[in-house]
Parts: sequence; C-alpha cells; structure tokens
Amino acid sequence: MIDYEAKNWTDVVFRLRGSVLPRLFPRILVAAGFGAFAAWLYVTRGVKFPPIAHTLIGVALGLLLVFRTNASYDRYWEGRRLLGAMVNRTRDLSRQIATLIEGDDAATAAERSELRRLTAAFYWVSIFGLQKLTDLGNLAGHLEPAEVAALEKRSARAPILLGWISQRLVALARAGKLTEPRLQLFDANLTALVDALGGAERIVKTPIPFAYAQHIKTFVVLFCLTAPFAMAESMKWYTPIAAALLAFALYGIDEIGVEIEDPFGDDPNDLPMDRIGAAIDAGSHELLDALAPRARAVTDDERAA
Repeated sequence: MIDYEAKNWTDVVFRLRGSVLPRLFPRILVAAGFGAFAAWLYVTRGVKFPPIAHTLIGVALGLLLVFRTNASYDRYWEGRRLLGAMVNRTRDLSRQIATLIEGDDAATAAERSELRRLTAAFYWVSIFGLQKLTDLGNLAGHLEPAEVAALEKRSARAPILLGWISQRLVALARAGKLTEPRLQLFDANLTALVDALGGAERIVKTPIPFAYAQHIKTFVVLFCLTAPFAMAESMKWYTPIAAALLAFALYGIDEIGVEIEDPFGDDPNDLPMDRIGAAIDAGSHELLDALAPRARAVTDDERAA
C-alpha cells in the first residue's frame, strides 16, 4: 500500500510509484499515433467522423467504467474489513490466552506462549494461501519445521492450524486449566477467524465475470482508437495530444479497477499485508507480556502434593 499525504497536492500528482501510468504508456502511444493519423487524414484528405456517435456512446462508457471501479473498490474494502476482523479476533484470542487459562507454572506459561505463536501464525498461513504461495519455508519464524512439513502436505492449511489451537485448548480444559464456558469463548473467536478467512477466499476465487471485463475493455479500446477521427475537425494537429489524454483517462480507470479487485496481492495499491501481520505479532506479544501471570517455580511440597 502506498502511504501519502492527501493534502500534498504536488506529491500525489507527480509520484510515479503506485501510478498506473507506466503500464498505460504503450497504449497511450498507440492512441496518440491514431490521433496523428486522424489529423493527417483530415488536414490532407478532409476525412472525418461525425462526433455525435462518440458523444452518445461516451455517456454509456462512463457509466460502465464507474460501475467497474465501484465493483472493484467494494472488493478492496471488503478485503480490508476481513483483515480487520482477523486483527480483532487474533487480538481477542491473545487476551483470552493471557487471562482465561488458569495456572502460573512454567508449563502453563509455555503453553500460553505456544498458543500465542500459533494464533499469529494463522494470519501468515492465511495470507500465503490467499496469495497462492505454496512454499511455507519463509514462515520459519512463525512455524516449527515439523509444522511446516505437516502443513505442506495439505491444502486447508490455515483451518488445520486453527485445529491445532483447538486441540491444545481441549487438552488444557481436560487438565482443569480451562473451564467449559471459557473454552466456548475461545471457540467463538476461532469460528470468527474461519469466517473471515472464508470471506477473503471468496474474493480471491470469484473474479469479475469474464464477459463483463472483456466487454468493457473492448468498448474502451474501440472508443479510444476511433475518437480521434471524431475530434480531428476541431482539434486538427492537436488531435494526438487530445487522443493521448483521453486514452490516459479511460484506460487508467479500467486499470485501477483491475489492480484493486484482488486486494491481497503484492501490487503497490494492494492492502499492506506485511504491516498488518507485524501489528498482530507485536500486539499479541504485548498482551501476553502485560496480562499473563508470571511463571513461578514449583515447590517441593507442591510437587509432592
């Protein structure tokens, strides 16, 4: 995601990183070339198109592009809401891990630490799945080698990781360190994480319908390549410039929609996946450090009892 100061007008206008202009440049040049050809035909041969058709079609094209952009931004914003839900649920899970599990011995402290680690690892495994990354080797800081080996054999990796959390919680309940009502509170958060992941997968696996995307692109191309012939009478040798600006506007709107329709990728305008993951890691560490009971040594009398 591109960080920028909205009030800094010049920085926003002239910054290339995050702009779609570099990808549009070849198409803009083609449109300018058609503009030069249209201007030459009009000036030397008197060839022109009546502008009324493009005036009427331009209104319909504008509505289509607005709908396309809104549909893409809806997917982008829904993706951000789902990641926000993951942040909230993992944060609440960390709070529960720190406060609802009974015991202040070293074994319980270690179990809290493991549950916190798996909670944070769920986010990273989920993101790898959304980005269609299969190699979990880069998650060595979040997963043990045995866990990486076990998950790489499976496709439903993030839900399996939540299953491991559930198994540990059930074991704590059987050991008397977690009551049944508290276990149900944990389970509600785990279910919410599954729901958030499912919503994100729905966005990734349901692209904009091909027929709709194809129709808009075809419409835009035809409009941008024929409009110069309708502009030539009034623009003359300025037609290439007008055609280039028109192509930049229309191609750009479509390209922005393409870039943000999958918000979980690694494009400059996609969501800040790494930053959100770092916030989850840091927040869960802080909650456990601030709220969890300090582990104490077990005395000989307690061990005998």
